[in-house]
Formats: sequence, structure tokens, C-alpha cells
Amino acid sequence: MTIECSQLKTAYSTALNRPILNGIDCQIKQGEFVALLGLNGAGKSTLLRSFVGLVPVKTGEIRINDTIITPRTLRRIRRDIGLIFQGGGLVKQSSAIDNVLCGCLGSLNTWETLWGFPKQQRDRAFDLLTDFGLKDLAYQKTRLLSGGQQQRVAIARALIQSPQILLADEPTSGLDVIAAQQVMEILAQLHQKQAMTVVVVLHDLGMASTYADRAIVLDAGQIVYDGKCHNLSDKLSQLTPPKVEV
Repeated sequence: MTIECSQLKTAYSTALNRPILNGIDCQIKQGEFVALLGLNGAGKSTLLRSFVGLVPVKTGEIRINDTIITPRTLRRIRRDIGLIFQGGGLVKQSSAIDNVLCGCLGSLNTWETLWGFPKQQRDRAFDLLTDFGLKDLAYQKTRLLSGGQQQRVAIARALIQSPQILLADEPTSGLDVIAAQQVMEILAQLHQKQAMTVVVVLHDLGMASTYADRAIVLDAGQIVYDGKCHNLSDKLSQLTPPKVEV
């Protein structure tokens, strides 16, 4: 699936005295691994979340496989997109498998989950946790898992509907070096083996250079670079932190 933004603007930020995204034009092709880079407040997470309708579009449009995102088309499009929230976004008092099963709620009717999730969905969730080395922790409360294990649960949740696009908002945030590398390796394998379109918000230039095919750098809500990941250090050093009045 492809993602295309045309003159995209989102809600106005009074703190930054400008739209959060201000005239974004970009196209992400099927099977690309794209890193979104930039300083805090540049609009990376806002752009990622706009792809699934979590940030309202003020002007311009977003197309997923030539379908314009609207309230009418959003529910259908979301079934093909997996989203990994910053920090995982898990229900910490629930088990790992129940968190994974939450990822398929959008595709099931209320009556289908009235007495628990269907066996097919539970088997799928268990298989995903097994693939990520969490078989023995499937019924453990996620608050008792390590940061890296929690992030693998979050990836499994995003994958339970077999999406064609995977979006990850700083999936390595707060993880140690080894856990961060394990998470990025999982995303890279999904990209390579399943030809999945992957878009990841990152702060680590080294991670972007190692795993991404392409980098999109945002500054003050606009794209200032779109291309290969090499020679990006000079571009990032030129970015100016946003001024916030206090």
C-alpha cells in the first residue's frame, strides 16, 4: 500500500505559533522502509498519526492506495494499518495475549467478543507472541515485562490484523541498546520478508542509517530533506529547536 500527502496542514499550535504540519507533500511507496527524523516538535509524530486519522487534517489530503482518508473511509483503511504507539500504549494490568487481542477489536462486531475472542483470533495472538519469543509470557501481566518485551507485545498487537502498512512512533524510546536493536530487527524482518511498508519515527540517526531505505526530515512542520540516509548528519545539525514562549 502507498501513502500520499498533498499540501497537508493540521491544527494550529498556539505554543509554536504555527500549524503543526504546514504544507506536507510526500509519497511513500509500497514496501519502503522510511524513517521520520527531526527535532522535538518538528511534527514527526503528528505526521505519522495523521496517516490513521488520529490527527485531524485542516487542509490538503492523505491518500492510502488512492483512497482519500475521510470519516467514511477511515474504518476500512485502518484495518490495513498497524500502529505502534510511543511507549507501547499497552494496558499494563492485562496479560500480554489480551493486549495483542485488542488489536483486532476494530474488525470484530460487539457480539463476537461478548463471550471472549474467537479461537481463531486467540490462536493468531498466541502464534505472534511465540514468534517474538514470548510464548511463556503470554498470560503474564504486561506491567511485569521488561521494556523490550512490552514493545514486542505492542508489535504483535499491531500485526494481529495482518496489516499492509506498519507505523511505529519512536519504538525504541526508553529501551537499552540491545532491546532497541531487537525491536528494529523485528521491523526490518517484517519489511524484508513480507514486503510490508514500514514508517518509523526515530531520533537515532545510526538506527535510521542501518535499517531505513529512506529518510524524511521535518523541521518546523515542513519537509526539509527526503532521500537516502547517508550524509544526514549535516542536515540534522542545521535544524533549529522550536522556540516556546514561557
